[in-house]
Amino acid sequence: MDTYRLILRPWQESDAESLYRYASDPDIGPIAGWPPHASVSDSLEIIRTVFAAPEVYAVVLKDTNEPVGSCGIMFSNGLHSANMTQREAEIGYWIGKPYWGQGLIPEAVNALLSRCFNELDLDAVWCGHYDGNDKSKRVIEKSGFKYHHTEHDVVSPLGDKRTEHFYRMTKEDYNALHINRERQTDR
Repeated sequence: MDTYRLILRPWQESDAESLYRYASDPDIGPIAGWPPHASVSDSLEIIRTVFAAPEVYAVVLKDTNEPVGSCGIMFSNGLHSANMTQREAEIGYWIGKPYWGQGLIPEAVNALLSRCFNELDLDAVWCGHYDGNDKSKRVIEKSGFKYHHTEHDVVSPLGDKRTEHFYRMTKEDYNALHINRERQTDR
């Protein structure tokens, strides 16, 4: 998938060094519930296992052709946080610290939403963030998700208990959002 500034493509083993460069930062993984990568070989193993799942994409800058983050669509039959039905999915994402605040992840999320609703024909898409992850919350809000509920004492992949906030977008929400954006663009 291509966006204005990004290419979303499957992860490749040759991406391991770039993945390690960003995923080893202790400000990236733990706030999202996963440990920082400990080595390039650790990152390679993540590419071969976790990132080999369908619909998991490297967030690649068109300008440099370097993967600087990850995003993906998770379904009810795989790893996910939201309590969802078969015709729903959850979107997850992260980006390297040097790229925070540039609007790259909202750009990637919008491409994933288009895929979810226009190609995969899903009924709804979920997105969530742990308490304190304000950057992720901002992406969710910018992308047009609506707050749904909060769950307390959720055990994260790191084994600690956290509060997680869930947001949802239906196909109707998505269509209305894009009709409004088109109207604003036409003005």
